[in-house]
Amino acid sequence: MSADTGRALAAVMERVAATAAEVGARFPLYADPADGRWTTTGRGSWTGGFWAGLLWLRARYTGAGPDRRAAAACTARLAPWVAADTATRGLIFWYGTAAAGDDAEAAALRARAAGACLSACDPALGILPWGDALGGPRLLARVDAVPGTVPLLAGIGPDGAAAAAAHLHRHLDLCLGRPGDGADGPWFRPALGFETATGRWRPCEDPPPGWSRGRAWLLLAVADAMLRPDPGTAGSARLTEAAGLLLARGEVLTGRPVPPADTARPDGPADTSAAAITAVALLKLARTPGPRAEQYALRAEEILDRLIRSHLTGGDGARPPGMLLDGCYDAGKGLAVRHELVWGDFFLALALSALHGLVDITRV
Repeated sequence: MSADTGRALAAVMERVAATAAEVGARFPLYADPADGRWTTTGRGSWTGGFWAGLLWLRARYTGAGPDRRAAAACTARLAPWVAADTATRGLIFWYGTAAAGDDAEAAALRARAAGACLSACDPALGILPWGDALGGPRLLARVDAVPGTVPLLAGIGPDGAAAAAAHLHRHLDLCLGRPGDGADGPWFRPALGFETATGRWRPCEDPPPGWSRGRAWLLLAVADAMLRPDPGTAGSARLTEAAGLLLARGEVLTGRPVPPADTARPDGPADTSAAAITAVALLKLARTPGPRAEQYALRAEEILDRLIRSHLTGGDGARPPGMLLDGCYDAGKGLAVRHELVWGDFFLALALSALHGLVDITRV
């Protein structure tokens, strides 16, 4: 913790307040790097929980009643997604409620969403399918279906914990494989589709194997599982193996603090949101038993230092302070490739809040 992280946290929280005034009852997606104006959505899409989570973090930061009520109102607007057929309910309802503390309505909404996800799990495939609410084929295994989903499911009892473990370990088997399994192609496969005719999983072309946010999402899910006391999701050799593979092969501890959005294009756009997600995952891993905890914590702080020194606006010119720039929504489509992203803001705010004792990183 340093004065720099304190100033950065203050700037990010100021940005949250300014964003709330701009977007009203809508949800921010990404903001123009030139002037900070947000592109928004009315229902929140898969990112709505990150905006609710940011509002809860601001409520913790200020301790003000109006900020808490604003966070609660935003969280309530996520309710229609409970019935949506999408595994991104893990992202929406875990991150949209976990920072709410003892708020009873947020806890009730989280439980409803977890129950809906449990009902939608496919025991034969061993996963909560990606779903078709956001378009495309339903029977996908994607790494961004895992973070949030594991703690969401595990929080509703033994059946949920078993489903969380199955969901995570099936994704690890599909997306990472096992050493010596003879699988061809890249070591990391962020998305696979199930062919009902053949009963086989096939890697998808989009997102590509070099998608750095995919590795960050999976590392975050593994870190969350390693922190949980339930034997179905924590303490297994498979989780330790997976974390080691993601850290080593992804060059998380030795590579650039802010990775390229696609590692196959090292000179292409960077993605600060992947870096922020990775920093949170490392802060979580630093809380797990093992000899490398200090290394994980130091690397997380190194990443955060790069983000706040090189990519966070200070209020110069036309841009407001507290914008985490150089996030990449979708490099392949050329969509918002150097922008402020709401989930990048959330994970930066979460990491800084944890460093300053506002949240317990093991519970959010």
